[in-house]
Amino acid sequence: MINRLISWSIHHRFVVVVFVLALTGYGMYQLLQTPVDAIPDLSDVQVIVFTEWPGRGPQVMEDQVTFPLVSSLQGIPKVKDIRGTSMFGMSFVYVVFQDGTDLYWARSRVLERLSYAQKQLPPDVVPTLGPDATGVGQVFWYTLEGKGYDLGTLRAIQDWYVKFALQDVPDVSEVASFGGFQPQYQVRINPQRLTYYHLSLEQVLQAIRENNRDVGGSVIDLNGANYVVRGLGYLKGIHDLERIPVAVEGSTPILLKDVAQVQMGGDHRLGIVDENGSGERVGGVVIMRYGANADAVIRAVKEKMKAVQAGLPPGIHFHVVYDRSTLIESAIHSIEHTLIEELVLVSVVIIVFLFHLRSALVAIFTIPAAVVISFIFIHWMGFNSNIMSLSGIAIAIGVIADNAIVMIENAHRHLTENE
Repeated sequence: MINRLISWSIHHRFVVVVFVLALTGYGMYQLLQTPVDAIPDLSDVQVIVFTEWPGRGPQVMEDQVTFPLVSSLQGIPKVKDIRGTSMFGMSFVYVVFQDGTDLYWARSRVLERLSYAQKQLPPDVVPTLGPDATGVGQVFWYTLEGKGYDLGTLRAIQDWYVKFALQDVPDVSEVASFGGFQPQYQVRINPQRLTYYHLSLEQVLQAIRENNRDVGGSVIDLNGANYVVRGLGYLKGIHDLERIPVAVEGSTPILLKDVAQVQMGGDHRLGIVDENGSGERVGGVVIMRYGANADAVIRAVKEKMKAVQAGLPPGIHFHVVYDRSTLIESAIHSIEHTLIEELVLVSVVIIVFLFHLRSALVAIFTIPAAVVISFIFIHWMGFNSNIMSLSGIAIAIGVIADNAIVMIENAHRHLTENE
């Protein structure tokens, strides 16, 4: 079989050359389409279910949220394991699927079960799915720095401006904020005043909920024109909160400021983010979508950050903490450097020992062609270019060069014997 193949190739050299050139060109196309990353993704196919119930202890979260969710999610096809974790005010359920399962198929199956599990959860508790990413999806970290700005202001800029802008970048699954203080209105109830006015805590909560909304009142036809009637009731500051009527005693309204103190403060924090011992920082983590090209995502994020920088307040700028593209570029540069070294070395060896330029050209073309053609199979199998795969190619270059030298030397020996 091998002899026939060699004989056919010798008698149809033009067809062989055209086929190899076409295969090499297709390999170049697949090389450009193959996602590039620094490290291989060996994480499990998993779907994270996140549930938040503020103010509840871990045991309450375990009994009323985590356990019902784990029980409802059992029985999903291709599930390998289900793990649940409960903490203060939060619940995490990790649904691990068998290897090779499509992530988005798995997410749809979990979402179907969540619609049934919702009935077993307490009112106003809504579980949500985590981002469609993997364990190596964190490709870029940044912080916001600016002299004269407090942590609450920086966090507000991150949550309400920067985060939404960067999430618009293609193949970005989520931008998770960290650090700083999340501003919130805090109502500190005075129990003695509640007792004095014969009010309950539920009455105060209901008054705040009902007074923070806009309502519609249809239209009024006046002089042939329709005027929209609206009730504007959204709270816009501490003063609006203080003037919320909680109850009416006779003809005198009891306002919120009569029974409580309203102030601006920060949300409860479970930790801080420090950078190299130089103080607390505010920033975000860019999480890449499953199967995306990490290098292309990072480049797009950097371009978007340039546009976002123009809209930031004076003195605030981005500071890059972690950028995986540097490691990706180092891996690519390493394989390029190795390839050039191998080509030069093989050319010198063949020219010196065989003293034949055409033989050297055969070996020189074989090495890059074999490397490029290998990316066809990498792309077909769904892998990406990373340090492990590129290192394997770099090691294999030596084997390819050895084979080319041996075959060329053998061909020269047979030609010499025939002469």
